[in-house]
Formats: sequence, C-alpha cells, structure tokens
Amino acid sequence: MSGKPLRLGHQGEDVTIRPLMPADAPAARALILEGLAEHWGTLDARLNSDLDDIPASYASGLFLVAEIGGALAGTGALIPEEPGVGRIVRMSVAREKRRQGIGRLLLAALLAAARERGYQRIVLETTATWEDAIAFYRRAGFGPVGERDGDLHFVLELGAETSGGDEP
Repeated sequence: MSGKPLRLGHQGEDVTIRPLMPADAPAARALILEGLAEHWGTLDARLNSDLDDIPASYASGLFLVAEIGGALAGTGALIPEEPGVGRIVRMSVAREKRRQGIGRLLLAALLAAARERGYQRIVLETTATWEDAIAFYRRAGFGPVGERDGDLHFVLELGAETSGGDEP
C-alpha cells in the first residue's frame, strides 16, 4: 500500500483500508481478542502478547485496519517470513460486519502490499476446525499444505490467487 487510505463503497458504507495508527491499537487489540474469545470461548493472554504493543510487534511488516464510520471493523497484518515469503496474520472482522466483504478487502490490500514488497509466496495458518476461515482462504486461492498442532497451513503463490470469498 502506498500509505493512502483506500476508500470503497461497501453495503452503502464507506470502508477505508489503511495502515494502523498508534491510536488504533487498543481498538484493534479488542477486536481481535473479541473474535478469538467468540471462537474459543476463553482466552489465554500469554498467547497474544504481540497485541500488547501492535506498532512495535509489527514494525517489520504492515498492520492494516478496515474502518467504517470512524470505527474499526477489521484487521490484518503482513509480516516477513523469509526472503520472498510473507505471512498473513491477525485477520479479524468485527462480528456485526462479517460476510460483507471486509475480510476480502483487507486480504486484497495485504496481497497488493506483498507484491509491492517483492514477495512471491504468502503463507498463513488457521485452526484446522475453523471452517469459515478455511473456506475464506480457499476461495481466495490459498491451498492447504499441511496440518500441525491443530493448525491448517496454507500457501499462495502470488499471481495464482482468485478474487472470491467473504470473510469468516
């Protein structure tokens, strides 16, 4: 991304996809943790220490937010994995905004940023039982490459993805 907000008409609302600003960090943390608690029913804060200081934790990558009407509606981040490979993490959409294309917009912006950074491959993982997330990434062109410790791992060779899917 060039750093400029991306404004898109969406369900009658303007969605802005932009890099996280330090002032966004508490709302981004809350949105992600709410989604995790909804899925898991409980949270272990020790497993989410990267959210204690999002700007510092993601300084080597790109942390994006989706904003609607001044409120955060989604998050997603791209971090370097190894030369030529990026990893997508912290994809989350507010419960009341799901299935409206926000996740797809965030993912598209992250993939565009990955290309700008010269990545040829994108990897990610999600819980092997999180069916909505698995379907979302498959529709976007990600293919599963293995399962380990209860997580399903995906890869996307850039240039091979499709544009389908709604967020989980």
